[in-house]
Amino acid sequence: MTAPGRLSDGRPPRLPDPDRRLLGRARRRITVQVAGAISVVLALVGVLVWCSMVHGQGTAAARDLASAAQRSPVDYPPPCVWLYELRADGTLRGSPGAPAALPVRAALGLVAATGRAETSQVTVAGREYLVYTSRRGGVTVQAAMDLRYQVAERQRLLRTLLGSEVAGLLAALLVGQVVSRRAIAPLGEALTRQRRFAADVSHELRTPLTRLHTRAQLLSRRMRGGTDPILLIDEVDQLVTGTRQLGEVVEDLLRSAQFKQLRRPFGPVDLAVLAAELAVAEDARAGAQGVSIEVRCDGPGDHVVRGVESALRRVISALLDNALGHTRAGGHIWVTLAGEPGAVRLTVRDDGVGLDPGDAERLFTRFEGAGYGLGLALVREVVDGHNGTITADGVPGAGATFTVRLPAEPARNRLTAPVTPEPARERYQPPLPG
Repeated sequence: MTAPGRLSDGRPPRLPDPDRRLLGRARRRITVQVAGAISVVLALVGVLVWCSMVHGQGTAAARDLASAAQRSPVDYPPPCVWLYELRADGTLRGSPGAPAALPVRAALGLVAATGRAETSQVTVAGREYLVYTSRRGGVTVQAAMDLRYQVAERQRLLRTLLGSEVAGLLAALLVGQVVSRRAIAPLGEALTRQRRFAADVSHELRTPLTRLHTRAQLLSRRMRGGTDPILLIDEVDQLVTGTRQLGEVVEDLLRSAQFKQLRRPFGPVDLAVLAAELAVAEDARAGAQGVSIEVRCDGPGDHVVRGVESALRRVISALLDNALGHTRAGGHIWVTLAGEPGAVRLTVRDDGVGLDPGDAERLFTRFEGAGYGLGLALVREVVDGHNGTITADGVPGAGATFTVRLPAEPARNRLTAPVTPEPARERYQPPLPG
């Protein structure tokens, strides 16, 4: 069977331009949204890392300066820290190599007067320093740390975060593309199913409606012509049968619209009875076109297969409709049934416009069967579902032949799976062989 949403050759069907543009816009929108969300998350993580680093640096620097001011000698300060002492006699002494721009005398005088420790960040001679001033015994001590190394670390972290954000944005766009394609795939399949369903509905309903319309017109003309109503009972029965069969088609279409697999039980179906019945049903349309339909059974034996009667009826109906559409006035259509070992062969042949044998396989491809519409693709799907085969052959200008082979129903199974006869069907018997 053809996979749902795919052509009979396995390729996905091409959506119309408006649908493809709609899906494209949806994919781009989802990609931008996914990429934006991931980028925002990365940016928030970067901000948290930055704030955590700044806070950690400030806390560690303040702790180190407080420890150095209370414990370290002026001559041997910790790395990157300079100490200054202001004695009570006003003498000021600093660590060896201390910057000449330090200490901050205002802070020393304030702490010497109040005794309260002070921490401040100052810029002196174009450099930033963290300064901690406190009392140690009778001496005011000031510890200063050059913050250029912390600033350098922050700049490296900032460059790393910016690079990570750019890389994350590119990765987010890629992830967004993947996510959007997967998210849009069901929508694309739904649009494909919608288009497929609309095409199936238009084709499946066209033939039975055309048949009913033609027969109704014929019946109307006969009634106006004064034909005895008793003689029109058969025509009325044909209309009733046609409306019942149309109801079966509508029911199948409604089931498929709900994405439900048709699980109708298989049973014995006599293809010869169906062929004769459909030949009678198409007699009015064929007569209006000047085309004759003949049903023949070649060879002895029956022609019973196992399947769904309504589906197999649509197979024969579609083949007859295709033949009527390609046969000129005065032409002929032959429906032939024959038994084969383990199978039943149904052949629909016409002497119409014919076909190129090289295009035979393409006729069963949805939307690509040039001049043959959608019906043959649907026919193949039904035949495949019955474990059968269908082939096409012909010559341009000399007619076409479509051959369906279906597994025969063993005679021993027919008693266990009887088929309820439908009203008025017993009147239509296939012609005798020869």
